[in-house]
Amino acid sequence: MTETASADAPLDLRLSEAELEQHRGHITSFITDQYEAAGADVAVIALSGGIDSTLTSHLAVEALGTANVYGLVLPSTVNREQNMSDAERVASELLDIEYDVIEIQPLVEAVLEANPNVSIDAGEDDQTRVAVGNLRARLRAVTSYFEANRRNGIVLGTGNRSEAAVGYFTKYGDGAVDCHPIANLYKGQVRQLARHVGVPEDLAAKTASAELWADQTDEDELGLDYETLDSILALHVDGPLSATATAREIGVDTALVEDVRALYETSAHKRQAPPGPEPLY
Repeated sequence: MTETASADAPLDLRLSEAELEQHRGHITSFITDQYEAAGADVAVIALSGGIDSTLTSHLAVEALGTANVYGLVLPSTVNREQNMSDAERVASELLDIEYDVIEIQPLVEAVLEANPNVSIDAGEDDQTRVAVGNLRARLRAVTSYFEANRRNGIVLGTGNRSEAAVGYFTKYGDGAVDCHPIANLYKGQVRQLARHVGVPEDLAAKTASAELWADQTDEDELGLDYETLDSILALHVDGPLSATATAREIGVDTALVEDVRALYETSAHKRQAPPGPEPLY
């Protein structure tokens, strides 16, 4: 999938106002339950300026109160300045929570400089670029857990249903959390619920990017837009339709549906705990 594909007739997955309120209450109750079960004093969340962390942080504050949510803004050299500004805006202006900005680039450079197999001056091939991008995500997780341990906290994840299904997250990176409050929402529904709870439109509509390397966007990397991905997941991966029927229903090539199915199947290991052999006795 080299070009960004788009369905001719994507499935309408929008929720009603009543359903949005139901999801809002369900998620805030989940956050409270996870927080109390852990005996935590604070919920730690990494803020990227993107819609997933913005919605999750809003719901966390609704569930726990501003005093019990702590934000981390963790920029590196590949992060867009606007996104980092938006992350601080969410923490300081929209939610009024305690937060810190911690540069992770020195951590990235320390790991690369200590590795005898990596030549920073030689530049990055594609495989190394991905590895360094995942390193950034994993160092953010390390930093989040350091603060959670220090504060007797739990780490809230920001993964949504769409990205989890196709493995579009870093194992032991943004996937290394104590819970994923918005894991039951497709990407389009994340945006819809964000608007419902009062997230400003410029944040709710922002182009999604994991920012693991410069100029990266989610849809370009996935090869299809989120509306199309959500439709394929709902109809075929999570739903009853065959690949051919799904393609016909939304107006895409069957090969695209099969590509999404392959992403789902090959990323199964990322959604499960590391396996071990069954006990012999």
